[in-house]
Amino acid sequence: MISETGRVVGIDDDALWVETVSRSTCGSCVAQNACGQGVLNRHFSGRRNQLRVRLGDRSADEFNLNDEVDISIPEVALVGGAMVVYLLPLVTMLTAAVLADRWWNSDGVAAVGALVGFVLGMALVRGHGVWASRRASFQPQIVARRGFASPPPLVQPLDPDGRA
Repeated sequence: MISETGRVVGIDDDALWVETVSRSTCGSCVAQNACGQGVLNRHFSGRRNQLRVRLGDRSADEFNLNDEVDISIPEVALVGGAMVVYLLPLVTMLTAAVLADRWWNSDGVAAVGALVGFVLGMALVRGHGVWASRRASFQPQIVARRGFASPPPLVQPLDPDGRA
């Protein structure tokens, strides 16, 4: 199970809205300046994400706004989902390009075949997303409730001189 801690920002009858903050370990990596992931992380680190987490057999009355909760998702769901998202469009694109080239023996037709294969792969990824959203094994789950967390400040506090 892959776990993350978040803060409850909304409560529905059958689910919680949990806000997590994207973090990274890139700050301790030696290759952070030469790595594409490090560049992306500098721009998106600290971004807040909101997830709808189903309660399952728990009651919404157990939770309050600003509670800290641990949520998890099975590793199989994450790894399998990543493989579908990254590999399926690539495989369908290459397969369609090769088949188009073999049948028509034209580079232009092969390029169109690659485009059609890529679009087909993206449609299959979308279909997999809809299918996975209905399966409980692909959904994040509440693992533990840590209790009340202080909410983030709404305004920046003033310093002693009265300036922001």
